[in-house]
Amino acid sequence: MELSIIKSLMNKEFYDNHRGHKCPHFIFSKDIGKIKTLIDEAMAKYARDLAVEEVEALFMTSDPTMTTAQKQGFMGLFQKLKREAPIGDDIADEILSKLFQRYLGEEIANIGFDYVNGTRSTLEPLRRMLDSYRDDFLPEMNILWDDLEIDTLLQKNDLEARWVFNVPTLAGRIEGVNSGHLIVCGARPNTGKTSFHASCIAGPNGFAEQGAKCIILCNEEGTHRVGARYLTAASGMTMRQIRDNPRMAQQRWAKLKEHIHIKDATGQDMSWVESVCKTYKPDILVLDMGDKFAKDQSHEGLKDCAIHTRQIAKEYECAIFYMSQLSAEAEGKIILNQSMMEGSKTGKASEADLMLLISKNPPMEGREEDDLQRHINVVKNKLSGWHGYVTCQLNYTIGRYEV
Repeated sequence: MELSIIKSLMNKEFYDNHRGHKCPHFIFSKDIGKIKTLIDEAMAKYARDLAVEEVEALFMTSDPTMTTAQKQGFMGLFQKLKREAPIGDDIADEILSKLFQRYLGEEIANIGFDYVNGTRSTLEPLRRMLDSYRDDFLPEMNILWDDLEIDTLLQKNDLEARWVFNVPTLAGRIEGVNSGHLIVCGARPNTGKTSFHASCIAGPNGFAEQGAKCIILCNEEGTHRVGARYLTAASGMTMRQIRDNPRMAQQRWAKLKEHIHIKDATGQDMSWVESVCKTYKPDILVLDMGDKFAKDQSHEGLKDCAIHTRQIAKEYECAIFYMSQLSAEAEGKIILNQSMMEGSKTGKASEADLMLLISKNPPMEGREEDDLQRHINVVKNKLSGWHGYVTCQLNYTIGRYEV
């Protein structure tokens, strides 16, 4: 196997394709590695195809200190080399990858024995080795590149808005979302986060009516309260009206509840969320609240949670709404920005395809009734590119965002 690679390296084109870190001399056995080193020198000097006889002559005259036994050993190697057939590029890549892995494995094992024997007391040698060879490790891969034909790109981008927002002011700027999208939604407490996803999913012309399979995982409010918000958004009736006339509410709710599934996820983590997606394959997944699925509530832990969420959206082809709190900095402000996210501000923002931050008007002195006007700030938007805010009304009695 090693001699086949050496024979192929005498071809200038093959050598150029596998030179340097792709084929270092140290991955070969000691004697064959010496021949490889001479081929490197000859290619640098002559820059052409080499014959075995030429390499042999250069090698045998390169070291005058070789003993007779050593010369006979190398002459035997060159006789075998003459009988070897060159090897193809694709097979060479696989062989070189295995040779390098074997070499690196042996080196790491040797360092491991030093740790076991107590002759090394720091991880620095291992770190230096991994840093040195990070770019030299040749993985086995066969990439099927994505289709970049114009028709394909047009078709895929036409499908970007498979699930359309039912808030007209928002839909005028961002038509909708599709599988693989991560939508981060944030607001201050008592602003209407749960009503927002209930309205988008269960309200008139919402995602459920469009045929999307929707799963809502709750770890903050009780599922009976979230379910009630969905029921009122679907029926357009308050809970008191539903109690007085359940049959009327049932007519609309029956059409939608097959598409809506709510589960208490208190204490669960993102691995559990991934299992849910893998098993039940939702089109729309709501994490209410997203940050509470992170075991580690530090900045790094919340960033990892956002990264994992993004991977789940892509892997299982669903759109995920990641509900989150805003910091006190957002209190009383209409225009919001990414830095007002609580916890991992940059982590969540960097992973999101779309970030919607919901605000309400600042309180006015003397006003007793709640101001129900809401502003949806689009602070990150990979889908349509538009940034700004749109205004709507929160009908809190039925949990709908209306215009």
